[in-house]
Amino acid sequence: MTELLLLFCAYLIGSVPTAVWVSKGVFGMDIREYGSGNAGATNTFRVLGPKAGSFVMLVDMLKGVMAVRLAYLVGYYQNPEHLTEVTTQLVNFQIGLGLAAVLGHIFPIWANFRGGKGIATLFGLVLAIQPLVAICCVGVFLLSLSLTRYVSLSSILSSIAFPILILYIFNEPEVFYRIFAIAVALMVVLTHQKNIFRLINGNESKVPLFRNRRDKK
Repeated sequence: MTELLLLFCAYLIGSVPTAVWVSKGVFGMDIREYGSGNAGATNTFRVLGPKAGSFVMLVDMLKGVMAVRLAYLVGYYQNPEHLTEVTTQLVNFQIGLGLAAVLGHIFPIWANFRGGKGIATLFGLVLAIQPLVAICCVGVFLLSLSLTRYVSLSSILSSIAFPILILYIFNEPEVFYRIFAIAVALMVVLTHQKNIFRLINGNESKVPLFRNRRDKK
């Protein structure tokens, strides 16, 4: 019963519609009516600029971190280091909590169930469970973003790097975590199909990270 309650709490945390509240509260508009129509960091970057986009991304990441940390409210999981079985169950439960938050982000109860794609919240999930893997994924994301200025492409590449890191670089032993990593990459690619087509056609929007005189003309 406690686990189910915490899963619901994780969903509520994920449901906080950061992009919607920022766009309405600060800019007087609903981000879902502009750009791609998604209430996430990528569309916020595209429509409202890097400052608003960075803030939304940070808060959406923290939603994943907070959801995963809920696992430690269960006494059974508080000291798992010496018990392999408990460690496995902890990781599985943390992934479940993180996925509940991602579900909340995609279908937020506080915003008529119209949210974003959950990439930043997924990253927060990984950051809370395995920080070094998350940092490597951030490196891939930032390198791609600095070279291309495509948030969508950077998200796709960093998500593909995730299972590669888990399976081959860090050789994560937890089977469910390995399956989860592969599923994340597939999910991100599938949810970015429109972005992929726009990238192929050359009409995907870039974020204005490095404005220069040519950009301003």
